[in-house]
Amino acid sequence: MKKFDNSTVWFITGASSGFGKSLAQHAIEKGYKVVATARRQEKLKELQATAPDQVLPLQMDVTQRKEVKQAIEKTIAHWGKIDVLINNAGYGIVGALEETPEDELRKQMETNFFGAVAVTQEALPHMRKERSGAVVNMSSMGGNMSFGGFGAYSASKFALEGASEALAQEVAPFGIKTMIVEPGAFRTEFAGEALKHMPKIDAYDEIVGGTRDFAKGMHNTQEGDPKKAAEAIEQALLSDNTPLRLQLGKDSVDAVKAHGEQLLEDLESWRQVAENTSFAS
Repeated sequence: MKKFDNSTVWFITGASSGFGKSLAQHAIEKGYKVVATARRQEKLKELQATAPDQVLPLQMDVTQRKEVKQAIEKTIAHWGKIDVLINNAGYGIVGALEETPEDELRKQMETNFFGAVAVTQEALPHMRKERSGAVVNMSSMGGNMSFGGFGAYSASKFALEGASEALAQEVAPFGIKTMIVEPGAFRTEFAGEALKHMPKIDAYDEIVGGTRDFAKGMHNTQEGDPKKAAEAIEQALLSDNTPLRLQLGKDSVDAVKAHGEQLLEDLESWRQVAENTSFAS
């Protein structure tokens, strides 16, 4: 992958707030060109005003394939290429699986998974032509493991990570990197307006109620700094040893480590049973 300079183009979805906005601001500070997309273009005016010559603001809903295609085409027409694609647009759901209506689950998947896939599919032909670049898919520690009350959200991120792991092998021969980012709790809008609470079923109050309260209570108190997250993402992209998965925040590192250790422990405990399922020779 080529090193970044003032001709580098970052294409960021969900750039009007949260990680997307922080990533855009970081890229602007570094002198890169930024395609900032959001469902409502007016929310990008403040960002554009900070660097009019560096920012191309585009209205784009990742669930609308026509808008995605048009945004990519406008980017290529304007700046000729995409060096770094960051699939950041998304939101969360909190509620037990039984509390989550099917239409809400499908909307979650449409944005967090199918939306990211659509943008990637439209951008890849141009990135392959350049034989360089990076696809960054913003997942979560909840894309590596799941917790009661976050089943729908984790399902969308698990799907994204599965597709990303295959994508990494598919596009590496074209000089394109793929990186999955798994943040813990960062001070974004995720626990505020970007988190939807599902209708309650009384039977789950004691099981999921704590998760709901935690999600509400952590808004604007999270330890993670989105600005430092943006710096870490760029550092990983520029490395000769870019990781497939980048955990961000001590909470994410600790949780993923514990989860991995539990997987290995279970694997060993049930190894004999698992291996004893072949046809007898």
